[in-house]
Amino acid sequence: MLYHKTKDIICVKEHLGHQDVRNTLLYVRIENAIFQETSDDFVCKVAKTIEDAKQLIEVGFEYVTDMDGFKLFRKRK
Repeated sequence: MLYHKTKDIICVKEHLGHQDVRNTLLYVRIENAIFQETSDDFVCKVAKTIEDAKQLIEVGFEYVTDMDGFKLFRKRK
């Protein structure tokens, strides 16, 4: 479930305490089998300040681009 949420294999590897990322790939394959349908629906947020951007990153948003002096972030629903 952690890989499904984060899509970060290194995070999962460290969370499970694996020495070799190849062991973690088993869980990635399981996640792919269970969740074959991926949604392209996102929650989008705008950061006006560095503090706003920091808070968004801390709750799982990823940076997309700059527009009109603002930073745009997204996170899968």
